[in-house]
Amino acid sequence: MSVAVGQVGVAWAQVGGCRLFRSGDTIAAMLQKLLLGALLGLAALLPAMPAHAGTTVAIGGALQDGTAAIWQRLATLVQAAPAGRDCWHVITIASAEPDEAAARVVANLAHHGARGRHLRVGPRVAGTDAGDARWADELRRCHGVYMTGGAQARLVDTLRPGGVPTPLLRAMQALWAEGGAVAGSSAGTAVLSAVMFRDAPDPLAAMKGRLREGQEWDRGFGLLPVGVVVDQHAVRRGRIARLLPLLHASAGTLGVAVEENSAAVFTPGGFEVLAGSGGGVLVVEPGQRTPQPGDAFGLQGATLHWLDSGDRYDIATRRITPSAARRAGTLLQPLDPAHRGYRRGAWYYADMLGDGVIVTAMKRLVDGDQRQLQGLAFSGHPVGPVEPDDPDPTLAFEWTLRLDAATRAWLVTSPEGYTVEGVKLDIVPVRLQRPLFRPLAAPQGR
Repeated sequence: MSVAVGQVGVAWAQVGGCRLFRSGDTIAAMLQKLLLGALLGLAALLPAMPAHAGTTVAIGGALQDGTAAIWQRLATLVQAAPAGRDCWHVITIASAEPDEAAARVVANLAHHGARGRHLRVGPRVAGTDAGDARWADELRRCHGVYMTGGAQARLVDTLRPGGVPTPLLRAMQALWAEGGAVAGSSAGTAVLSAVMFRDAPDPLAAMKGRLREGQEWDRGFGLLPVGVVVDQHAVRRGRIARLLPLLHASAGTLGVAVEENSAAVFTPGGFEVLAGSGGGVLVVEPGQRTPQPGDAFGLQGATLHWLDSGDRYDIATRRITPSAARRAGTLLQPLDPAHRGYRRGAWYYADMLGDGVIVTAMKRLVDGDQRQLQGLAFSGHPVGPVEPDDPDPTLAFEWTLRLDAATRAWLVTSPEGYTVEGVKLDIVPVRLQRPLFRPLAAPQGR
């Protein structure tokens, strides 16, 4: 669905209360939005999936054994369950080495006072059939379900083969709907949304229009609030670049990009962040997509927040409640005339999707003396051959982070950490030259 078939000059259309179509959308883009929007709408109508359900723990992957805050919260979630059900079932369908993955999770849960049981089923466990109803009966013996990382496509294809949910998946959804706990890490987090990334390793390709059903995106398990799309390994791998296009294509209302060794703990109304050192959650409110030639992604007025451990986000009010530690620190209001930023001077980022760059830029902006910062996102070697699978090798994107009247941050200095609220984001497609640069003089000896 990424091929442009002609511009259609239609005004906004109202579909189920969501503004799906924009002037300049291609026919392909409109069809894609209808399909993805319908999936989110169906998630809202399923009787087994009420608005106020259980707890969902979305872990961004690379969870360390020593990140006690997350492991302890997982333990606490099942310790108050009825006798005999105070345990987690560990599902390792996504994992390449299921027994090793389960053993690590079970050991960490035991270290924090909770029981874990390996639900030993999946394509990499010989002689098992995930479609057998007995696995659903077994799953109900615990109050929590934990899905390990690996390949999310394997999770989806095993638990919903041919688009039909297995009894095991239905039992998981019913457990959550009845107030149980569901957790996922990495691939296990990817499947939690009603709309998910199936296999989209190149975030920039999504901004260039590559979002195909069954390839880059798929239907998830619907274990999060309606309209929320979650992603994992988010900041380290620059995945905001794929999250924004999927939010707009699906009429999603909120993106939750969970960094590695971090978790967003969803309860009715919002979520709390738990994180190890350097971790956190990037929250994305989608803004307005701007008309662009072809399938190129343009954006105006998205809102970004960066939450650290102990911070909370209210989905209904779109407000942050910083942790007690942050509130005891320094409040930064960068548009206040009295503000004196620590970081001086203009800045331009050569790779906005580099490891941690988007969050580093947000922190620099709120604690600096500039009203905006900019950077470039592009793919491929700047002077070498183009990537063979790149949809448009010279298409790039200029990102502008800017302050708003509602922008503020909370700073603590030992160790240094920021909670950032309300940074605005605009994205404009641009065209690169190839090669991007040339040497001043011809190299010697070639």
